[in-house]
Amino acid sequence: MNWRTAVFSVLCAGVSLVGGSCGISVKAQQQGADNTGPAHSTVVPDVDAGHFKVEHPEQFRCVTAQEYLASPELNVTGVVNPDVSRQVPVISLASGRIVEIHARLGDMVKKGQLLFKVRSTDISGAFSDYRKAVVNEELSKVQLDRAKLLFDDGAIPRSSLEVAQNAEDDAQVDLDTTAEHLRLLGSDLKHPTGIVDVYAPVSGVITDQEITNSAGVQALSAPNPFTISDMSHLWVICDVYENDLAQVQVGEFADIRLTAYPDKLLKARISNIGPILDPNIRTAKVRLDLDNPGLMRLGMFVTSTFHGPRVKRYASIPSSAILHLHDREWVYSPVGNGYYRRVEVTGGSMLPGNMQEITSGIEPGTEVVSDALDLQHTVSE
Repeated sequence: MNWRTAVFSVLCAGVSLVGGSCGISVKAQQQGADNTGPAHSTVVPDVDAGHFKVEHPEQFRCVTAQEYLASPELNVTGVVNPDVSRQVPVISLASGRIVEIHARLGDMVKKGQLLFKVRSTDISGAFSDYRKAVVNEELSKVQLDRAKLLFDDGAIPRSSLEVAQNAEDDAQVDLDTTAEHLRLLGSDLKHPTGIVDVYAPVSGVITDQEITNSAGVQALSAPNPFTISDMSHLWVICDVYENDLAQVQVGEFADIRLTAYPDKLLKARISNIGPILDPNIRTAKVRLDLDNPGLMRLGMFVTSTFHGPRVKRYASIPSSAILHLHDREWVYSPVGNGYYRRVEVTGGSMLPGNMQEITSGIEPGTEVVSDALDLQHTVSE
């Protein structure tokens, strides 16, 4: 074998090796093609970032926004206040110094319960007047009896008897008046003391206290030692802006939610709309009346929801169809041929069945992706 034959044999062996390796590569590629899984959705963005195309839109189920009829709502904040018509001041009829206090701010008291005691010099003056009235009445009665005897014997005229009767009547009036004064001060007519007991005039909660031990009080003058409020019925005072006053009508009802108990829904009636606006913030005071279920305390913050007189048409969609992104709310709506657009909406109240009201952005009948978060993950990839 010459050198040409040897070179030709080597070249043929190299070609066969290359051909074998290529055959294995092609076969492996074919096997790999046979073992591929489900197609992965990819997103092709458009010029507008809120408008894009998805290769496999069938993976994202869509739902149709339903119609929901409701009155427009106005949400404002308010504060729980006492009903001033159910507040009763506790006053002292005697001036003096506090020697005992049997109740304090925030206590629940019953009508007739002892609240505090006052040592007063008014008692000595009233008892002095009472004793004088007793003596005068006794003297007038003796004089009247004598006048009757003299008149029966014809010793005095009828006019003298009438004068004696009038003096007795005046003395009896003075006696009754001074005795009542002592009783009002809380003193015993037979055993008067310098201590005046002050009792609760009504049942309720003490919502204001202006006295302490050894403090002085002035009879029938402000400030009142105590104020008792009936907490069974309260007011909620709200500030409503001038532009929203058309949605508030006297006699209508509003929904009340306490900040401390957000799951509790209460009903309150609008009883008054303030006739004067605050010139600085342009709001009017709106007063709501409601019964206290036992949860409300004075000063609590509440959210009041007023319902407008007209019913409006809104859309409602599953809450999962709403995407909360950057403090805003969005939905994805298909536009055909695999294209979607992101629409900003305004969510309203939660509805039964995990549905949510949409007050603006889409109309009933609009198709949206039922799981916005799933599509958002695809877009982010």
